[in-house]
Amino acid sequence: MGVPRCRPSAPAAPAPPARRRAALPAAGLALTAALALTGCTSSGYPADPEGTFDKASGGTLEVGVVHHPPYVDASGAEPSGSEVELVEGFARQIDAEIEWTVSGEEAVMTALQKGDLDLVAGGFTSQSPWSTHGAMTRHYAETTGPDGKPVKLVMAVPLGENQMLTELERYLDVAHQGAQP
Repeated sequence: MGVPRCRPSAPAAPAPPARRRAALPAAGLALTAALALTGCTSSGYPADPEGTFDKASGGTLEVGVVHHPPYVDASGAEPSGSEVELVEGFARQIDAEIEWTVSGEEAVMTALQKGDLDLVAGGFTSQSPWSTHGAMTRHYAETTGPDGKPVKLVMAVPLGENQMLTELERYLDVAHQGAQP
C-alpha cells in the first residue's frame, strides 16, 4: 500500500495593501490581549511584580501604622485598635508574623512606595492624598469624618502589587462584615 502524498498548495497571493493595513490593528490588539494575560499568575490571581504576597505568606508581613485612634493606637508598646485587629487577622490567614513600623503618614507611605513595607494602616480614607505612593484598597467601612460627613476607610499596599491588594480586599470583605470601624 502506498503512502498518500499531499500535493503542495500554491503559495497564497499577497493581500492587497488595504487588507494588510487592516490586519495590523488586529495583530496589535491580539498582542495587547496576550500581554494583559501575562499579568495573572498560574493560580489565577493578579500578579505581584515584586512578589509581596508570596514573601509575606508564611513569612513576615511588614506593616506600617500611623497613630490615629480608634483605628490605630500606637501609644503603647504594641499597636492596638480596630485596623490593627484587621491586620492581625489578615496575617493569621496568610500565616505571617507581623513586623510593625510606627511613624507618621509621610514616612510610612514613602517606605511603602520604596518597597520597605507590605501594608499601611492608620485611619486612611478613600480621599487620601497618598494614592500616588500606594494602592488603596476599596473601602472596607464607612464612618463619620471630623467635619461630620461620611468617609470611607481604606488601607494601602505597594503600587502594582495586585495579588496583595486582591487578597487583602477579600479578607476585609469577609472580616469586616457588620463590624464597627
